[in-house]
Amino acid sequence: MMKRAAAAAVGGVVAVGAVPVVLGAMGFTGAGIAASSLAAKMMSAAAVANGGGVAAGSLVATLQSVGAAGLSTSSNILLASVGSAFGALLGGSKKEPSSSPPAEPRADGDEPEETESQDEPPKPSLRSEKQEK
Repeated sequence: MMKRAAAAAVGGVVAVGAVPVVLGAMGFTGAGIAASSLAAKMMSAAAVANGGGVAAGSLVATLQSVGAAGLSTSSNILLASVGSAFGALLGGSKKEPSSSPPAEPRADGDEPEETESQDEPPKPSLRSEKQEK
């Protein structure tokens, strides 16, 4: 139980802490969109699709806003909650060992008998049936 709580806490912290790092790496910075970045390519594609401008409320505009000003408190709380849930889910996903004891090795006389022979299968005849007639 304690392990799951620790995983939930780590998941929440990682989720909130990763947003500014990932957005910065994409090119959404506090000073604007970085040149030659993924964000610049996204902005260019959005501008072409909208006839020359980026629409307010679009993905590019929202990511730029978050990259420049950060997430609001309510968004951070929501993100931390989702991250905690995933952390708890992944932290408790390890399969516990079975309670049954491992199988003991068999004695020499107790080996199961093989039902199939290990001989090679017969080789096909090189002559066809028509040649034999």
